[in-house]
Amino acid sequence: MSMYEAVFNGQVIARSDATVVVEGNHYFPPEAVQPEFLQRTRMKSLCPWKGVASYYTVEVNGVRDTNAAWTYRHPSPLAHRIKNHIAFWGSVRVVHSE
Repeated sequence: MSMYEAVFNGQVIARSDATVVVEGNHYFPPEAVQPEFLQRTRMKSLCPWKGVASYYTVEVNGVRDTNAAWTYRHPSPLAHRIKNHIAFWGSVRVVHSE
């Protein structure tokens, strides 16, 4: 099995061997993400086939990346596999780990 980690400012903020890859992004199951590093923002975006995404700011030791994580709380039926999963971008690196 392949294990993936989301790393920000030297801290692993998510780790899972059960990510769902959609459009090149690894979506981590909610239980694989450490919620203390995420803060909900008001940002939303609309994907024509996945639905409305909600965003989080990622913060570790005072370093922040605004809207660097997102989730689909109520995805379309086509994207049901990523419901409540969290993906990352910006300065959050998703890396393969052993």
